[in-house]
Amino acid sequence: MRLGSGSAKMYYSISEVSEMTGVKAHVLRYWETEFPSLRPKKNRAGNRNYRPKDIKAILVIRDLLYREKFTISGARKKLQEHYGNPDPLINQLQIPFADPHARQVLMSIKSELVKLRSIFADGVDAEEADSA
Repeated sequence: MRLGSGSAKMYYSISEVSEMTGVKAHVLRYWETEFPSLRPKKNRAGNRNYRPKDIKAILVIRDLLYREKFTISGARKKLQEHYGNPDPLINQLQIPFADPHARQVLMSIKSELVKLRSIFADGVDAEEADSA
């Protein structure tokens, strides 16, 4: 699925982004102070509205810091080399499912699978108790 398709959201809340990327909300807020390319829009209430471009930048920053072991200043320089555009780095770092909509779909599928596993595990436990 592509960004901009009818079902994709244009804006995501900080909690949705945190869940999608695996980065806690307070870390996202901190990164906003450290990375000039990460500036989510704020609505009238002051809540952050992340665009797909912001989420891609977060995924790149996360991988640079956590997987590639860059320092914050090193990650900032790496992003600045690409003028704040995370797309070339997404390909270079081989970040899977950088599209926020695809990532959200995968998260919901994972959630459903975990529920199913729990249901089946409860059913197996009940059968074992009956046979004992």
